Amino acid sequence: MNRLITLSILVALSTSVQAAPETFNIDNNHTYPHFTYSHFGFSNQTHKFDKTSGKVVLDRAAKTGSVDVTIDATSVNTGSALFNEHIQAADYFDTAHYPTITFKSSKMVFKGDQPVSLVGELTIKGVTQPATLAITHFKCMPHPMLKVEACGANASTEIKRSAFNMGKNAPYVSDEVMLTLAIEAIKLQVPAQ
Repeated sequence: MNRLITLSILVALSTSVQAAPETFNIDNNHTYPHFTYSHFGFSNQTHKFDKTSGKVVLDRAAKTGSVDVTIDATSVNTGSALFNEHIQAADYFDTAHYPTITFKSSKMVFKGDQPVSLVGELTIKGVTQPATLAITHFKCMPHPMLKVEACGANASTEIKRSAFNMGKNAPYVSDEVMLTLAIEAIKLQVPAQ
């Protein structure tokens, strides 16, 4: 009888541990926020940011989670040093006054076992707007090199530059911009006590 009670307690404890939210730190080396817009209708241009930090909290059993991302706007990379400087000026990102871009989710929406969207707030140039990012890819598995659990995702939303006081040259350079977060995150390791 005592063995049965002990076994039941152990099973209950292991289940509660497995159901706990897990925290993953964003891997800056494999995370590339990027944005795409139409350049005078000639072509769609895509540029990225090279420095990103933040975390992902995931509770797969409860089907909840959150994403908190901070992008260093001064790390914008267009492939041209001159253009990098141009879009960091006051008419666009104004990085002298607003050096970061943030996305903070308030809700992670699941369909079955897979997260399908992130609902939250996007802040660019000091302006905060509601944003919903559609998750087009999501996967968690043991990282083959680091030997710890890792998760990756791609999530996108279309925004209007003008909504963030960045509308100069619209509509010639499209007001509509597709913002994509390509994220990889590594599970936070809690030291043994």
